Amino acid sequence: MNHNKTYSYIVIGAGSAGCVLANRLSQDPGNRVLILEAGPMDSNLMIHIPAGVHKAYKDPRINWNYQTDAEQALDKRNLDTPQGKVVGGSSSINSMVYMRGHPLDFDRWAEEFQLPQWAFDRCLPYFKQGESSDRGADQWRGGEGALGVTRGRLQNPLFDAFLEAGKQSGQGVSEDLNGYQPEGLARLDATIRHGRRCSAAVAHLKPALSRSNLTLVTRAMMRRVLLDVGRAVGVEYDHRGQTITAHAEREVILCGGAINSPKALMLSGIGSTASLESVGISPQHHLPGVGQNLQDHATVIVKYACTQPVTIHKLTQPLHKAMAGAHWLLNRTGPVASNVWEMGGLVRSNNDVAYPDIQYHFAPVGVTYNGLDIQLDQAFSIHIDQSRPTSRGHIYLASADPAAKPEITFNYLSTEHDMRVLTEGVKRARELIAQPAFDAYRGREIYPGAEAQSDKEIQAFLRQYADTDFHPSCTCRMGNDDMAVVDEELRVRGIDGLRVVDASVMPQITSANLNAPTQMIAARAADFILGKPQLEPEHARYHFREQ
Repeated sequence: MNHNKTYSYIVIGAGSAGCVLANRLSQDPGNRVLILEAGPMDSNLMIHIPAGVHKAYKDPRINWNYQTDAEQALDKRNLDTPQGKVVGGSSSINSMVYMRGHPLDFDRWAEEFQLPQWAFDRCLPYFKQGESSDRGADQWRGGEGALGVTRGRLQNPLFDAFLEAGKQSGQGVSEDLNGYQPEGLARLDATIRHGRRCSAAVAHLKPALSRSNLTLVTRAMMRRVLLDVGRAVGVEYDHRGQTITAHAEREVILCGGAINSPKALMLSGIGSTASLESVGISPQHHLPGVGQNLQDHATVIVKYACTQPVTIHKLTQPLHKAMAGAHWLLNRTGPVASNVWEMGGLVRSNNDVAYPDIQYHFAPVGVTYNGLDIQLDQAFSIHIDQSRPTSRGHIYLASADPAAKPEITFNYLSTEHDMRVLTEGVKRARELIAQPAFDAYRGREIYPGAEAQSDKEIQAFLRQYADTDFHPSCTCRMGNDDMAVVDEELRVRGIDGLRVVDASVMPQITSANLNAPTQMIAARAADFILGKPQLEPEHARYHFREQ
């Protein structure tokens, strides 16, 4: 290992954003790029088998294993907060659902936060440029990008019932929630290619690692960004028992995600002066928004027994497991090639909201968790996400020790609005399952159970069982006000040569899964960093149902 080496760019974190940036920045052989990752290479086979997702994200060796402080509105429970600690980051341990969010999410960024460059028509060309969709290229979708995106293919009569119930209930159906109609129930896309997970590492980083000007260092624990008279000039990190300094001629780019990027800023003396001093860190730059504005999608599962043996519950039985595994090894198809949550939807909790504020993920199986093991039940399940929370949380340092876990509080369902929307979401899911399409399969309601009927009873269930859907965001948000951390081009306000590029820069969480918009943000950031013009806006039509 060379100490005190100098690079053009230093990228901290080989996750969804960092992999995109490392690839794009190193395309110019004149740029010397260092990317640091705290975790190992993605050599764990369970990462690459889509149906192995539970084993992947529950593996403590490739997970930061964070936990929230007591969540007051959720019976003061401490919730697990998984984040990928492995090459590929959370794109190596997530459920692979590829959702961009609703176009109005980005238009709201442009209008409400005065960020005109982030309107949907400016983001769309980067979404398209980044993906290779098996749906084919058109005005909404890309066909030649690095990220493999595949429409769900698993055949199951419960999936058919789910779509038919969408029609019967009036909640609607869509051919493509990332296309013309971003509302209704649909087959979801997944970051799967040829039956294997297509993480950001697989799509973007690994093809670039043969370049002599790109250096990846794994198991590198970030200590701090080095500052000199208001400019980032390098980083200090621990590797194999040594503390190493690397210098950046042009920029340091934090891509650690919504938890680790604000943590890195605070460890470097950038944040609220009072908060930094409280843990013994000498403030270098007062930026009070660092670690604030934390958002996530609170979720709860509604689960029903299935009266017919059409679910995939037999996959944990040795014989069926072996047969399915052999099928995958031979031709990369079958249930092992599925991320399980192949169906879902974006729907409105009521007719008064402007656009969908509930997301469904539907699986033809029930899951009971037993620590690191799972039991599959003859049942079917709907994850119900509260898509646009008004609750806001925060992240603080617990100490000045870089190895110490931060203090995390999401304040899930702490506003009346959020509790009401998720309560209505449970009712909407029940309405869906009550349709004739499910008559042949619907058994007893396991969660929350038939006894939970009133709002008060449903909310007691939510307080006991609501959880994270693994989408922390917004803690280094874009903007122009005093609480903004980065500007419209993701430069840390008041510090030269330093950017944050990941889900933390979102001013407001998008209405669905975050992996796709995070990679889009990184692709746009690469052009900002390299001084290239942004791609021309594209004005694809989409269906919008008025209130």
